[in-house]
Amino acid sequence: MGLNRRAFVLGGHITPFIGKHNPDFIWKRHPDFGKRENPTLEETITAAVIGALESTGTAAELIDKAWIGNFAGELFSSQGHLGAAVVGAHPGLMYKPIMRVEGACASGGLAYASALESIQAGADINLVVGAEVQTTVSARTGGDYLARASHYARQREIDDFTFPALFASRMKAYLQAYDDVTEADIGYFAKKAYDNANKNPLAHMKAVQMSLENAQAASDRNPNFLSNPELSPWLKMSDCSQVSDGGAAMILVSEEGLRKLGKTEADAIEILALDYAAGNLYQDADPLVMDTTAAAAGRAYAQAGITPGDVQVAEVHDCFTIAEALMYEALGFADKGKAVNLVKDGVTAIDGRLPVNTGGGLVGFGHPVGATGVKQVMEIYRQMKGQCGDYQMPSTPNVGLTANMGGSDKTVVVSVLKNLG
Repeated sequence: MGLNRRAFVLGGHITPFIGKHNPDFIWKRHPDFGKRENPTLEETITAAVIGALESTGTAAELIDKAWIGNFAGELFSSQGHLGAAVVGAHPGLMYKPIMRVEGACASGGLAYASALESIQAGADINLVVGAEVQTTVSARTGGDYLARASHYARQREIDDFTFPALFASRMKAYLQAYDDVTEADIGYFAKKAYDNANKNPLAHMKAVQMSLENAQAASDRNPNFLSNPELSPWLKMSDCSQVSDGGAAMILVSEEGLRKLGKTEADAIEILALDYAAGNLYQDADPLVMDTTAAAAGRAYAQAGITPGDVQVAEVHDCFTIAEALMYEALGFADKGKAVNLVKDGVTAIDGRLPVNTGGGLVGFGHPVGATGVKQVMEIYRQMKGQCGDYQMPSTPNVGLTANMGGSDKTVVVSVLKNLG
């Protein structure tokens, strides 16, 4: 989108991302099972909103508009109508114009885009929220719910776990097309994700270790789990993002918004560009490319006046390890079939030339669907402001990129961000 008014991310808040195998998550093997319960969707939204307001020193009464990204609250939590739920987080939000935005796993990114468009239209202080609670049902039921992000009528029966099957198909195509890339090579993506998550106290998989050997081949500890016999050999548990609960929220402001809040540009990061694109849900594209991502990224680069080589930190949508590889190529970080070289050579490690998913990405940090697009922006903000603790980059980045994807490259939001001090 064209930006006629400067816009900034002032900061925000990320809740812990939790789920199975996280020590803070209550499940049947947890010693507190039956004594405590995990945060509800309502509690998660409230924690994210209050955290964002308090961390940025923003009075709720000063919010002009707000958006919440959420994919499947009606299914996982029996709760829709989430714009009004945001009001429940703080009395100062009463009667504000607030709405929910849905775009599958890009719901948070679209909420972010909506807030930016509102700033272009004249608003000065906007709140963006993303939240999802997905651990309320069994894995198979959850897989059915998440399959609504595909073309359900056509793709649901591919496997009990529709989305892992769709990306297993991409993995199969990729490894068969590029003879010099192996399953063992793809394991480097999972290893990086878990290593980064182990340094991140907010990460779902913060306490789970992943050896390179385990990530590189299927085993009893890391099984192929799909029931579709043609696709099962091509995806392991370690290749998958986490079924997580969590939320994130942030404050977007104009130059006038900074002034109203008594802040300076040094307190913020600037949004240089944002674009979003949608593909055709009813047609399958080339499994070797992410055309929708490339379209959104190309426009965002042009708006920002930069090239892929100018990006110094990135948050990309690694719902599966193969998605991270394809994201590298769609975003112009690597040529086709060459994405694995970046991760194997350490280019995208925290101390590399282009750190990607420093907090663990969706595989390690977790993937509460509606929260992911907001969390990505906050992770860039936190890196630029030196707030990442043990996973802080050794040098402060000046240009960052986020790429949030819904479905199998069907809705994509890409933004370019600049550090201002």
